[in-house]
Amino acid sequence: MNRRIRTAIGVALTATLVTTAAPAPAAAHDRRPAVIALPDGFQPEGIAAAGRYAWFGSRATGEIYRADLITGAGRQVSPATGTPSLGLKVDRRGRLFVAGGTAGDARVIDTRTGAVLARYRFADAPTFVNDVTLTPDAAWFTDSNRPVLYRLPLGRGGTLPPAGGFTTLPLTGDFQQSGTGVNLNGIVPTPDGRGLIVVQSNTGILFRVDPATGVTTAVDVPGTTFVNGDGLLLIGRTLYVVQNRLNQIAVVELNRAGTTGVLRRVLTDPDFDVPTTVAAALGRLYLPNARFSTPPTPATPYTAVAVDGR
Repeated sequence: MNRRIRTAIGVALTATLVTTAAPAPAAAHDRRPAVIALPDGFQPEGIAAAGRYAWFGSRATGEIYRADLITGAGRQVSPATGTPSLGLKVDRRGRLFVAGGTAGDARVIDTRTGAVLARYRFADAPTFVNDVTLTPDAAWFTDSNRPVLYRLPLGRGGTLPPAGGFTTLPLTGDFQQSGTGVNLNGIVPTPDGRGLIVVQSNTGILFRVDPATGVTTAVDVPGTTFVNGDGLLLIGRTLYVVQNRLNQIAVVELNRAGTTGVLRRVLTDPDFDVPTTVAAALGRLYLPNARFSTPPTPATPYTAVAVDGR
């Protein structure tokens, strides 16, 4: 059986010591697909995962597609909106939080029924609501065209706010909006839960954000930048930074406050084709291939790829 979980290649990007790691062997009975087919023409960008399922958003139509990570089978769970569905996160209540890209909005979807539970309009053009992360008391969204974060407060029991019940947090300090390209992108909490970490795609810099004040501080990762940084994933103190057009994931060990880090290794895979973000499930990392360098057509095939993150 071809298990297709590739070797994790350690790349010494700087003078920082970067180790080379080999994946742990898969069990002989493991028949989970390492490459999952998504609908032709789908143009995936975001992914969220829980249990055996992953949800993918289409940047072309806004459709949400759910795939079974054990069988590879999938189906539509939320129809096309005509606007993008980019960053995704699912909470323990089975709600999917969706960043709306150029629509300047977000919506929350019931993963069981596909019903839209709430919609929020954050901004008018120019805007690009790109990614989302969840904390115990809020959902936080980045805007690649503006130096701000949007905060949806969550009430007791995770209660969603009314349509106008969000706040906009201007960013100050080290972060500076740079040009007209993609600036703010992926977002996660710090390991200690007291701050947020964002990546600026066009400069490759990670920033720690004080969620109370908006003050930003560059994360010190000696000799390393993360150009084309896109989706982020935090597991414990390990930060995975997807570098889309480089077809790789930088793996960084952070301190608890998220103020400093060390690049430990870089993961890649022959099946990567401009992966945009990453989710963890069933002991693996899953990444959708956005294929930005491939002209999209209704017949263009798209996939998600599983790799061993160790």
